[in-house]
Formats: sequence, C-alpha cells, structure tokens
Amino acid sequence: MGFTLTTKEQNILLADAREAITAALERRKPSFHQIDEQSVLNTPCGAFVSLHKGRDLRGCIGRMTALDTKAAFGAKDSNLPLFETVRLMAKEAAFGDPRFPPLNKEELNICHIEVSALSPMTLCHDPMLVKVGTHGLYLTASGRSGVLLPQVPVEQGWTLHEYLEYICIKAGLPPGSYKTPNAQLYTFTAIIFTEK
Repeated sequence: MGFTLTTKEQNILLADAREAITAALERRKPSFHQIDEQSVLNTPCGAFVSLHKGRDLRGCIGRMTALDTKAAFGAKDSNLPLFETVRLMAKEAAFGDPRFPPLNKEELNICHIEVSALSPMTLCHDPMLVKVGTHGLYLTASGRSGVLLPQVPVEQGWTLHEYLEYICIKAGLPPGSYKTPNAQLYTFTAIIFTEK
C-alpha cells in the first residue's frame, strides 16, 4: 500500500466513522477531527467500512479506489483522501446498504465499526498465487463484478479453491468464472482495524 497507519491514526478514522453515523442519526453537523495536510490520512485510497452486531454483519459499503464517482464528471480533483472516504462509507454502511434496513440509534450503541483501508489493485495472472488472508479479490467478467475483502476467507474458513469460487458467486457469476477468457481477477491488500 506504500503506507502504514499508527494506532492513533486508526483511532481517528474509527472515531470519525462513528461520529458520521451518530451525527446523521441526531440530524446535526458532525464534529470531526482536524486532519493535518501532511497526514497519511490525506492519502487517496479506497476503503470499506463494516458494521457488526456481535458476530453478525450489519452493513458494509466501500469503494475500491479513491475516485469520487459523484464528483468525477466536471470535477477538478475527484480523488478523495482516506479520512473523507471513511466518513462517507460509514454513513453508507449504516444507511445505504441495500441488504439491511437503515441503522437506528439503539443499534449503533451495540455495533462495532471495522475499517479496511485498501491498497491499489494488481491484475492477477495466476490465481494459484492468491494468498488467503493476505489478498482481497476483485473479479470482473461479463459486465458483472464482485469484491471480497482479505479477512472474509479467514472468517469463513475457506480454502483457496473455495475463495476463488465464492468471488464468482459474489459477482453473480457461475463458479469457475474467474478462469474464463473475459474475466479479470485483481488482488489487493488492506490495513484492517476495528473498535473491538
């Protein structure tokens, strides 16, 4: 990824993620940390924010790159810094994940937040070189795409073969689709940290 995050920087991102959600629930302006211009938190990169209730997923939204698609057309600079990406994705995970109803205040109090800051993606020419627990996967084929973060196969106890099959399923494709000529499989790494 080219950078690391200190415990203090991780805690700032986690606190700002929680504040983004809390402020939205309370319908007030958020009170975020001031981020120094020289901080690594200003580095443009993708990130995912996950909400967990106990062991259950309660929401997860992210973007693979720092590109702000809403600002991409006609914008001067559409690459968002990490701290801004995390704030936006926290709100999306709480209120915009179509798999779940919008989060309420009582639920937020029993949820913990996890952030995954992502490296740039690398095209994977040999799927057998994927390292379970190190590499996240992004698959695109036949106009469909899917992503699995590096921690997912570890949490699920998947082998490499199962991991490769599940990325196909996640993309809405038949198992084995990662081997087709029109498929592009990418790997990435992540710095993953949580409130818990």
